[in-house]
Amino acid sequence: LLQYFSFPGRYFRWWFKKTCIEKKSAFIDLLCAVPLQQIYGCPLGGIGGGTITRGWRGEFCRWQLNPGLYRYETVIANQFTVCLRCKGQTIYQQVLSVERPSSLQGWNWGYCGRYAFYHALYPRAWLVYELPGQKVVLTCRQLSPVIPHDYKDSSLPVGVFIWEVENGRDEDVEVSIMFSLQNGTGAKEDRSGGHWNEPFTFQKDGERVAGVLLHQCLPVNPFTLAISAREKAGTGVTHVTAFNPTGLGTEVWQDLLQDGRLDSPTGKSKPTEKEEVTAAAVCASCRVPAHGHKTLELALAWDMPCVYFGSKEKLHLRRYTRFFGSEGNAAPALSHYALTHYEEWERKIEAWQNPILENSQLPSWYKSALFNELYFMTDGGTIWMEVPPDCCAKDLQGPAGAGLSHLLPVLREYGRFAYLEGQEYRMYNTYDVHFYASFALIMLWPKLQISLQYDIAVTVVNEDVQPRQYLMCGQTAQVKKKNVVPHDIGDPGDEPWQHVNAYLMHDTADWKDLNLKFVLQVYRDYCLTHDSLYLQDMWPVCQAVMESELKFDTDNDGLIENGGFADQTYDAWVVHGASAYCGGLWLAAVCMMCKMAEVLGDTKIRQKYLDILNKGKEAFERMLWNGKYYNYDSSGSDTSSSIMSDQCAGQWFLGACGLDQGEFEVFPKSHVLSALKTIFEKNVLSFAGGTMGAVNGMRPDGVPDTSSVQSNEVWVGVVYSLAATMIQEGMVEEGFRAAEGCYRTVWERLGMAFQTPEAYREERVYRSLAYMRPLSIWSMQLALERRAGRAAVAAQLPQGPIHP
Repeated sequence: LLQYFSFPGRYFRWWFKKTCIEKKSAFIDLLCAVPLQQIYGCPLGGIGGGTITRGWRGEFCRWQLNPGLYRYETVIANQFTVCLRCKGQTIYQQVLSVERPSSLQGWNWGYCGRYAFYHALYPRAWLVYELPGQKVVLTCRQLSPVIPHDYKDSSLPVGVFIWEVENGRDEDVEVSIMFSLQNGTGAKEDRSGGHWNEPFTFQKDGERVAGVLLHQCLPVNPFTLAISAREKAGTGVTHVTAFNPTGLGTEVWQDLLQDGRLDSPTGKSKPTEKEEVTAAAVCASCRVPAHGHKTLELALAWDMPCVYFGSKEKLHLRRYTRFFGSEGNAAPALSHYALTHYEEWERKIEAWQNPILENSQLPSWYKSALFNELYFMTDGGTIWMEVPPDCCAKDLQGPAGAGLSHLLPVLREYGRFAYLEGQEYRMYNTYDVHFYASFALIMLWPKLQISLQYDIAVTVVNEDVQPRQYLMCGQTAQVKKKNVVPHDIGDPGDEPWQHVNAYLMHDTADWKDLNLKFVLQVYRDYCLTHDSLYLQDMWPVCQAVMESELKFDTDNDGLIENGGFADQTYDAWVVHGASAYCGGLWLAAVCMMCKMAEVLGDTKIRQKYLDILNKGKEAFERMLWNGKYYNYDSSGSDTSSSIMSDQCAGQWFLGACGLDQGEFEVFPKSHVLSALKTIFEKNVLSFAGGTMGAVNGMRPDGVPDTSSVQSNEVWVGVVYSLAATMIQEGMVEEGFRAAEGCYRTVWERLGMAFQTPEAYREERVYRSLAYMRPLSIWSMQLALERRAGRAAVAAQLPQGPIHP
């Protein structure tokens, strides 16, 4: 135990070296957590091109343009302003913001929040402004191209703002919407000098878009922002190329006030001086008839096509460059494409979402949670990179990856995808957590899940022999061993894919869950995609990781044992001997090895794992079943009889693949149901009055397990997976009740919209904002769809005896 008591000292020494000497940020910064701001709304942008988050009050407040690195800064100049004119006179001009900032004091701030309403259903959001005293209602519909099974438009770094104007007056009104934007992200680099703006127009297929480009001329990862509006009959577009967002802003305000238009100067602005900041504005105007309705369409695009990660070892091209080029001049074309295709995007989004939204049997909170938790698909520091065109298989597969015959074709066609464990836990594709979140990928963008799995498979068969000290135990071991699944594929502050296993708390080569989660995902992916080429490529890798895992069965009883430390995703919760969590995952993986061997005709391997399965099932029941549920572990310690909410994780995956009955019934159905009912009674209903989800660990007497910092936490993503398991087993009402507690706690009581944390406690203490694991809610949807499918099949079966 002494080695663990030294962890704070080791961590601080490492943190000081990283942050103060190397001048880099820590992959997990335990000393400087991101402060909670209850302000966030729906993020803008597609998958992997960076994101810009707008708050629910309309502010632009969270920026992730440099891959994986976040800036939490509200840029006050980024605003929408409305101007109303009747009979040639301006009657109302207002910044649509409740703020009263110290800059731009020549503008009319302080919109009354009682006259504004926000709704979000990712990837869309609605801001409604009932302009006080004007009989005019504005609805800004915000849209990003996040479209299931789309591998082109879903990659685009754009957002569209469709302004619906309803005129309730008895006279025509001229309406102008001005969109102002600062050149930059509010960072100190905005003042580094050399940035400049220029107006643009882009015409194609009879459609014309006009706006301003704002060029951020940085030495590393330069980018261009574009604000624009769609010109059409009855809609005029004007602009201001440059103004000072730190001054009074009077010139811009008076320009708009005078005639509802901006002056539209030609030519580029001069580059900024050091310490100088610049901004631009675009204005769309139209006449709305009395008691009539008109639409104004504006867009924000950003173009950072070529990026370096922190180590600057390799230049990477983002996915969208395949369609829009990598020269850094794509912002006009992106703006035009967004403004001329958003209606098609909306049709596709509605076709996807409406069957769920219109299902009256599903509760409203679930519909909100299901779609809004998907924000993390884009706003999880997400990257989607192209493989270089001159890349060959050897460049990707490393010294030992030659067996992955379809690696290059898959990555060449669909690119490489990665997302962070969390905005505060900065590691890409953290695999023990992705296990839960992967349901969103495999159900909505299955090719990205397949691509991610190929990347993991490459790292499995290769190694990194460089030694390093692990902070929790203080021991030295190599970075990555051969034939084991990595914890993650790297830190955006380093060089992902090249330098894996950024996580150095534990040596995860000795973790018991990672290898199993690879096998479980391979078969689950095959089950949902029927991709036989993928299964054939992954089969040797599955065999390799299972061989590595077999060494953890120290007594040859067919069941692996944990090593007496926190050797799984609960990385601060110690486990001794056989355990419900890892033992259950093990048996599920062994079962899936049997099934994959059967599909591939490998009778020898099938028999090998069938023998292990038969032994292991007996040992699991004998050592862990206590008559009501599976004990946390078999150690006989004071807390070994704790009720773990995640004890049926293996059954969860088996059920998702239809391997939970007949010859493939690994866990007796009666035991599964008894365990789930116990969890519902103890971990859900006996915790916080049944209103906060399921606590990770509960003692049999109804008191939370406080033996570790994680045992008395609620993990949102785990509760969603528990709910899915309950639904699979027919406990639909209980599943929804457990999951609803998490939604109500996070999205309503704690105000953590679009930043769902990994964990919280009954005392409203939380940990790790904006986390990957809650994407597991999509496993609930899979369970519901499978259940509905079974019901539909049953309804079609003939009833009663069939006579010839």
